[in-house]
Amino acid sequence: MHQLLVKNELLGCIQCGRCTAGCPVSLRTALSPRKIIYQNLREQKKLPKSQDIWSCTTCRTCQQRCPKGVSVMDYIIGLRSYQVERGKIEPTVRDALESILKHGNPWGRAREKRTEWLGDEKVRILNEGEETDILLFVGCTPAYDPEVQKSARALAKILNRAEVDFAILGTAESCCGNEVKRLGEEGLFEMLVEENSKLFDKYKFNRMITISPHCYNTFKNEYGLNFEVLHYTQFLKELLDAGKLQIPQETAEKIVFHDPCFLGKQNDEYDAPRDILKTLLPEKNELLEFSRNRERSLCCEGGGGRMWLEVESDSPRNAEERVKDARTLGAEIIATSCPFCFLTLSDAVKTTKSEDKIKVMDICTIIAEGGF
Repeated sequence: MHQLLVKNELLGCIQCGRCTAGCPVSLRTALSPRKIIYQNLREQKKLPKSQDIWSCTTCRTCQQRCPKGVSVMDYIIGLRSYQVERGKIEPTVRDALESILKHGNPWGRAREKRTEWLGDEKVRILNEGEETDILLFVGCTPAYDPEVQKSARALAKILNRAEVDFAILGTAESCCGNEVKRLGEEGLFEMLVEENSKLFDKYKFNRMITISPHCYNTFKNEYGLNFEVLHYTQFLKELLDAGKLQIPQETAEKIVFHDPCFLGKQNDEYDAPRDILKTLLPEKNELLEFSRNRERSLCCEGGGGRMWLEVESDSPRNAEERVKDARTLGAEIIATSCPFCFLTLSDAVKTTKSEDKIKVMDICTIIAEGGF
């Protein structure tokens, strides 16, 4: 990968600096995609500092901005792979990867507890050979994090009320591997692709929907699956358009939507979440927008394995800037459709002492709590 990119792409760099100018992490760290590509790699100088390559959230802004199509993000992942092979990784990253290998999730939780998120909600667990129309891939964070579990239960409630024929894999479900690949552990990622692909072949279903945009991204773009994969907002939009989902109560609170990088920048889906939110608002209330939205959205810094890796900086975190921007807009709710965005923004609400001013909610939770 290193030699291939040097030969075919890196020499195309024209030093315009658009990658670094657009990088949301360069705002508060020493990360400079331009420096990595041109000074360190194209000129064949020494490898960049370890903290620089681990600061990257793999949001893909650099590749979107590059006029020459240089795969900056992919090269950074390649550099991480080199570090992983040498054992040069932080203990928290090592522990997350080992947990995925042993337990099928990065949170160090037992596989047997993967269905505890259900609570009292009735959801069918698919057995081998059984059929369902929709397979709901829950994902690791919605399955195990106590706050994100609320979003998973809310989605299950919505699907049940809409009489969708769906089921889950239960304790047989394992990590999708999206963050594994972006952390540079290519061998573990390939193993997950093989094992998950064989697992899916044991069941009969028509389409898969995911809660996390990270799961959606890797299943859609990196697995080579023979069935359609949708993010849950895309599926709920389908139900709304078909008249199969009725939302009985509007919310009077002012909402601003935060675009997840792995739904928007990675997969060009910006409209489905907004269309859903607009149905929740009375006519007098417009959906608020950040100045940095859609393809210019400010990354929350949760992707690229950064949930398990702290990057030191004296500057405010991006999520804290996001909360401040939301308060300036007069928003009462920051709506999300990504578990990582939910966690980073929720933490930022606390660190900015904004608990009495604003809250972070997943879209399906807003629907469920609105009298659904």
